[in-house]
Amino acid sequence: MTAILSASELTSELAGPRPPVLLDVRWQLGGPDQRPAYEAGHIPGAVYVDLDRELAGPAGSGGRHPLPEPEAFGAVMRRAGVSAGAPVVVYDGGLGWAAARAWWLLRWTGHAEVRVLDGGLAAWTAAGGEVSADAVSPAEGDFKPTPGGLGLLDADGAAALAREGVLLDARAGERYRGDVEPIDRVGGHIPGAVSAPTAENVGADGRFLPAAELRARFAGLGAAGEGGRGPVGVYCGSGVSGAHEVLALEVAGVAAALYAGSWSEWSSDPERPVATGPLPR
Repeated sequence: MTAILSASELTSELAGPRPPVLLDVRWQLGGPDQRPAYEAGHIPGAVYVDLDRELAGPAGSGGRHPLPEPEAFGAVMRRAGVSAGAPVVVYDGGLGWAAARAWWLLRWTGHAEVRVLDGGLAAWTAAGGEVSADAVSPAEGDFKPTPGGLGLLDADGAAALAREGVLLDARAGERYRGDVEPIDRVGGHIPGAVSAPTAENVGADGRFLPAAELRARFAGLGAAGEGGRGPVGVYCGSGVSGAHEVLALEVAGVAAALYAGSWSEWSSDPERPVATGPLPR
């Protein structure tokens, strides 16, 4: 199964014999709650899922968006109508980061049939897709999380991968270099990590670049699967845009692990080393 699908493909599947469960995961970093936007108009049948409250645990030493407890996440997914063996499609407003976080969590907890709507709600409406303000009350699903479906790194694992494989930093280049740090305690990057901004995985319309272009991009960064410099990992600020980069790597055919704590966890410990400047070291 591909990791993404187009608006036209989603239209066909919604009219088919196995329509997917739809999850609306609109979210803005530091922005207002997106539930009012969902209630004003969503893809018909979509259930709203709140990233900060339902796709993350409480902020703390594990970072700004630590992983939720698997059982808590499972309860959220069952409430949304997710069942084992039933397809799921997730979307957000168009940036793709929040949808990728939901995709990653479902894949990590053992749900194989989950995809992201490429370009999100913006692509849906641009293609003529309808939106609805109707309340949605799905039947309870039966999904039971089984963690381990995708690679997950802790701080020590991320440090080791930066030395022995390829660790990609999905944040903007200025944050990687340490020129600015608007959110976390200190600027810079994990020593050995390679700058690979998530924004460069998509076009101006927010949709992923073609798979061949993504493969070429990641190969140039040393992340080329079996032909690369070793296993691949990704981190970002707090594990959200990093999930989007893991999704981009999946589209390119490269398996990658996510350091979910990311820079918000790494930089919170003054004992951990910090590198600055444009080079990995």
